[in-house]
Amino acid sequence: MSHPAPAESWPRLLLTGVQMLFVAFGSLVLVPLLTGLSPSVALFTAGVGTLTFHAVTRSSVPVFLASSFAFIAPIQGSVASFGIPATLGGLMAAGLAYVAVSQAVRLKGTAWLHRLLPPIVVGPIIMVIGLALAPVAVEMATGETSDHIGYGRAIVLSMASLLVTLVLAVFGRGLLRLVPIMGGIATGYALALAMGAVDFAPIRESAWVALPAFTLPTFHWAAMLFMVPVAIAPAVEHIGDMVAIGSVTRQNYLEKPGLHRTLLGDGLATMAAALFGGPPNTTYSEVTGAVTLTRAFNPSYMIVAAVTAIMLAFVAKLGAFLQTIPGPVMGGIMTLLFGSIAVVGMNTLVRAGQALTAPRNLVVASLILVFGIGGMQFGNGQFTLQGVSLAAVVGIVLNWALPRASDDE
Repeated sequence: MSHPAPAESWPRLLLTGVQMLFVAFGSLVLVPLLTGLSPSVALFTAGVGTLTFHAVTRSSVPVFLASSFAFIAPIQGSVASFGIPATLGGLMAAGLAYVAVSQAVRLKGTAWLHRLLPPIVVGPIIMVIGLALAPVAVEMATGETSDHIGYGRAIVLSMASLLVTLVLAVFGRGLLRLVPIMGGIATGYALALAMGAVDFAPIRESAWVALPAFTLPTFHWAAMLFMVPVAIAPAVEHIGDMVAIGSVTRQNYLEKPGLHRTLLGDGLATMAAALFGGPPNTTYSEVTGAVTLTRAFNPSYMIVAAVTAIMLAFVAKLGAFLQTIPGPVMGGIMTLLFGSIAVVGMNTLVRAGQALTAPRNLVVASLILVFGIGGMQFGNGQFTLQGVSLAAVVGIVLNWALPRASDDE
């Protein structure tokens, strides 16, 4: 167990911890804003999820858990089809899938996981998660989802926000490089204020302090089947995140506390979030980036960030303020974020260095991409397989069934 360094002063502990929360804040509230869940509940469940993870891993890994981007498209689809409570039930099932994987890893090690999900399957699935969302980002950026912002103003807002995010991400130095999304949102918001495109009614109508709008899950087979396969990508991403933070702190977290523990913590954090009505939790890469930059390796910082998030959840004016951010501002930034998810998938393929044009690999990758992005679906009514879940099933089955040719090994 890693103990806090004796030199940790309280002010430093608090300031660094709160800063970690601010680094995560933009993405943390983005997911509920895009999916129709409550930002205040998401803050609360990010805090609870992070504390759950640290309890399971005995506070040995400096990570912060919050709203997972991988679930944005599936949550949007599920809320439209089944409503919010059934979607939360599906998310609890996805968390349970994590817990099952963690126990399988505890008993069998990780070799079977790599066999079931080699890069040729995982890469295209992650690409589908990003690209299936592309139309959503474009609709928001062009003002189709906003009642009071026309196309002209929407394009100006979305492209200005995107441009600032881009410039900060590419040219930013030091702290600026950590907050490109916040910078983009702030610029877009300022522009929207100048245009008179911000509706302040939610802030006026909300109290200063209030209980977050918790929602209880309900359980429906269709919503659960729809959501469980989505857990594949974040589970694989989780392993990558553990390796990434380990290479920063020069520790092997897959050995100690062990991948089964970190996966279990992640799964329980997601189930806890769904129980209260928040989005699924995942380890945050941007916080790992902040840890790299600030050399803040002490897990206690993350516990401070988690407690701060829980406290902020009860400030209702904050949640209301976040809901006044115009859709096009978010849409502009999402075009970059969703594209970057697709690029992470591409990078998985590139790093694996397999011949993509070898017939077997070509078939696996092509069908995952077209079935996942094109909207192919099998079945109807309660048992419908489509989107990421269909792409995952198709990829796993093809990879398992097709013979491995000598030229692509």
